[in-house]
Amino acid sequence: MTRIKITQKRSVINRPPNQKATMVALGLRKINHSVEHDNNAQIAGMVRTVNHLVSVEEIK
Repeated sequence: MTRIKITQKRSVINRPPNQKATMVALGLRKINHSVEHDNNAQIAGMVRTVNHLVSVEEIK
């Protein structure tokens, strides 16, 4: 299974509660913080919810 690196690029201030909760669930705390996750359906859905706040790159 491939892994993806998710990096927070924008703030969660003034965002809806579901987007804030998604960022916490992904493990992102502050801008430029990065986490790695397996690329599965659950993570893909979370990334899709906050795609305007994060950048995603695939790790080989």
